[in-house]
Amino acid sequence: MTLNKPENLSQNISECRYNMSSWEKTMDTLYTYFYLFLFIPGLLLNTVALWVLCRHISKKMKTLIFMINLAFADLAHVLSLPLRIYYYLTHTWPFGHAACLFCFYLKYLNMYAAIVFLVCISVQRCVFLLKPFSARRWKRKYDLLISIIVWLVVGIGCSPFILVRSGHDNSTRYSSKCFKDLPTRKLPLSTAVTMMVLGELFGFLLPLAAIGYSSACIAHSLLKTQDQDPEDPLPRGRTFTVTSSISQTESLADRQTTEDKGRALRMVLSCSALFLVCFAPYHINFLLYLLVSQGMVSRCGLKQATQMFHPVSLCLASLSCCLNPLLYYFLTTEFRRHLSKSASTFSAKLLSSPVIATYSSGRVKLLQKRLEVSTDSTASLK
Repeated sequence: MTLNKPENLSQNISECRYNMSSWEKTMDTLYTYFYLFLFIPGLLLNTVALWVLCRHISKKMKTLIFMINLAFADLAHVLSLPLRIYYYLTHTWPFGHAACLFCFYLKYLNMYAAIVFLVCISVQRCVFLLKPFSARRWKRKYDLLISIIVWLVVGIGCSPFILVRSGHDNSTRYSSKCFKDLPTRKLPLSTAVTMMVLGELFGFLLPLAAIGYSSACIAHSLLKTQDQDPEDPLPRGRTFTVTSSISQTESLADRQTTEDKGRALRMVLSCSALFLVCFAPYHINFLLYLLVSQGMVSRCGLKQATQMFHPVSLCLASLSCCLNPLLYYFLTTEFRRHLSKSASTFSAKLLSSPVIATYSSGRVKLLQKRLEVSTDSTASLK
């Protein structure tokens, strides 16, 4: 989000004798090809993820509701990418101002909804592992209620992006403009700083702390469990038969608990890595971007680097819509098993279809005829 009009960006940089016009053209090309790169994989991955999560995953699976909401948020953003691609290819927007603002809003809605649902997944996995009785008492309607609250809070929290970018000054000039070329309202410094602090605090720092704390708690519990594992050999003899059976049962239970904690730790660490790769660059750069747009940064090199890195950080944030489905696949055993089973069933049905069967039988007959002809030719030569 910028706080000055688009033409002021190049004007501010030109004061430092930097020409941003060529970079703006490069920026348009970057957006175009990057969104083209994301669209097909993002559409396929999130559609398949929603299908598997909604129809084939056990309702007892923890974090299922949060994963469904995360996939839905990613799919909504992916479906808006063709309009973005069209704009950056043609530099015109014939779909109306309301549609432009809605697509612009979807990007930030997806980003912050993804952040919050990643936090929900991490915290829930941590709490349920450290307090198993809480998991037994937990009801699915609680997850549904939390998801509704998340959508309401994130939806309201992202509304300033629309309010700031829906200025009507020079409306005829910007009637065919959208996304990065939208006019923006000039905000008072106090309002801009308040928005920046709230966005950084609730959209980045607190989620990062929650995911990091969950990772640390699970790792500490896992190390504690491994330290408590008995390493001494089991006692031998008839008098210790019952004791040996009990010890073996407890050992298996401890091993299962260790495996569960290991899987949970991998899930939370993956959420942390995805968070840092996709969302940390944008939020770190956003602070500098705000200071540059308000004229609080005097160093020309820092100004140019901040302006140039802004579109790159937005592209990294959009990359999460393709990485989240991979998170479900590689870290959720049940998801992977059902997807492989569905793929095998589809392949079997495809091979048994009349068209494929007719084609296959025709190929077999053709090969048989060729074999007979070659055999006859060999016999005649002899």
